[in-house]
Amino acid sequence: MPTATRANPLSYLTGQLNDLKSKGTHFRLRVLEDEQAPVCTFDGKKVINLASNNYLGLTTHPKLREAALAATRKYGVGSGAVRTIAGTMKIHMELEEKIARFKNVEACVVFQSGFAANAGTVSAVLGKDDFIISDQLNHASIIDGARLSRAKILVFEHKNIADADAKLASVQHEPGKKLLISDGVFSMDGDIGPLPALCDLAEKYAAIMIVDDAHASGVLGRNGRGTIDHFNVHGRVDIQVGTLSKAIGALGGYVCGTRDLIDFLYHRARPFLFSTSHPPSVAATCIAAFEVLEQEPERIQKLWENTRFWKKELGLLGFNIGGVNTPASETPITPIIVGDGKLTMDFSRELFKQGVLGTGITYPTVPEGKARIRTIMTATHTQDELDQALRMLKKVGQQTGVLN
Repeated sequence: MPTATRANPLSYLTGQLNDLKSKGTHFRLRVLEDEQAPVCTFDGKKVINLASNNYLGLTTHPKLREAALAATRKYGVGSGAVRTIAGTMKIHMELEEKIARFKNVEACVVFQSGFAANAGTVSAVLGKDDFIISDQLNHASIIDGARLSRAKILVFEHKNIADADAKLASVQHEPGKKLLISDGVFSMDGDIGPLPALCDLAEKYAAIMIVDDAHASGVLGRNGRGTIDHFNVHGRVDIQVGTLSKAIGALGGYVCGTRDLIDFLYHRARPFLFSTSHPPSVAATCIAAFEVLEQEPERIQKLWENTRFWKKELGLLGFNIGGVNTPASETPITPIIVGDGKLTMDFSRELFKQGVLGTGITYPTVPEGKARIRTIMTATHTQDELDQALRMLKKVGQQTGVLN
């Protein structure tokens, strides 16, 4: 007998997608057809790439390529297990030891992603009787980790030290641990967290201090050691989280701290316990990347030269690049604030037609009314590429009404 037609229980998703389309904020994934580079091919079109986190151009560095190939030939393509069963390879330990030395800490553990590192660590070290005091603009992985911990969450106004102080003071006599957490560099606006003042607060209230340095690793500090080194607050930040997926050029996240912290995460961090470890090629690539950071400081110098030029020229063109009702960028992340979500996506699509990849970012990634094109400089953009991108931004900005 024919079976009755079953109603689709997920039909409500179609309605939500249609809502996004009506607002003009629906998007489709653009497909990269060649290398992640300053000029590359998306959807069959060659474009100047202003959207990548590949700050230092390490995704295509010859030393990293060869390290990946050599490790594959020697160890194969996969580890075959989670770290706690049979998936801890010698090369994983070598990577963690290299990162620990680089970051000037006792120990390090590598996770499968920066998201997993944040979410897994925050949820492991705290419980339902504890308190998290978190910056308003912290990354989604911090927010999810805080929720998973079941701790009570107090959010302070972005970089507002007085508000953070008040939040900590309000719970200082409550039982339970207190944890103060901030991004080192905020990913949407490109501003830097006020680490010295936050460290002062953590010490004042005996709170655990965590910094997520995803967008500072390879960018700030000596040879890219991050915001802890940039502000010289070594020994004052209890847990450092970073990524291997941005300036390092590969994939993964890491957590740095004391040996006891890392040993505890071996036992309690759920992403570590329940995810297969990195392929040996990825670990080898990351080891090579940290060697490049030490051996080629000129890459970071060039990144900052390009960044200073880019910010100056965008400002001269009249774009809102932050500081007007939004934080001002202090790093290679330079947002072009448009405001309206639909206009932002129209601007992005027209830029692409003209040969520039500038991805539109709208709610819920950023608040309503704060939609933007987030541009990111790299060390490998040439002057000609930047000049051409600026011409196209001006042209499309005027055509769409983003520029007056």
